[in-house]
Amino acid sequence: MTNVTKFDAKTFPWSTAEIEEVRDRLLDLFCLGAYREGDFLLSSGQRSSYYINGKQVTLHPQGALAVGRVLLALLEPDTVAVAGLTLGADPIVTATSVVGAYEGKSISALIVRKEAKGHGTQAYIEGLTLPEGSRVVVLEDVVTTGQSAMKAVERLRDAGYQVDEVISLVDRQQGGAEFYQQQGLKFRAVYTIEDLQKRWKQLQA
Repeated sequence: MTNVTKFDAKTFPWSTAEIEEVRDRLLDLFCLGAYREGDFLLSSGQRSSYYINGKQVTLHPQGALAVGRVLLALLEPDTVAVAGLTLGADPIVTATSVVGAYEGKSISALIVRKEAKGHGTQAYIEGLTLPEGSRVVVLEDVVTTGQSAMKAVERLRDAGYQVDEVISLVDRQQGGAEFYQQQGLKFRAVYTIEDLQKRWKQLQA
């Protein structure tokens, strides 16, 4: 894997550049830091000739800022919170919420557990308790079949929130979009796997 340090992320004005330019630079971070080729077993149980470790970008200092800016720009004005299934979505929802605060927008961050908390309130959802019917958008780093984010959708709906959209940083285009459509959910992705692979090849030249 090409080291992300090949791309000097520190010199780019991540907090002030136009959003389309931030989106382009974020793609470079994904290609240099998160994308690998080989033989991999995915969480879905499928085997793949490539792997995307999104946390190499979402936990990168400039990457987190870029992720927050790009995703915040995609949210509808009536969005009250962003949420996602732990662990992959944790840095994403946090970054989006924090960037929102810097831009004068109040977007709460909710973390959805895979299993109920074993003590205290035994809750599935961590974060502020929001009014019933609050519009929550589920965020994901990489979507394959769509099953992981769907768990978050179901938990949030059970808690009384309005959830009708999933946004992913990367769509592997292996059935996730079609699955969400069948579930009546709107789905958007910042990048497709084709975007990553095309740019990755350019960066290897």
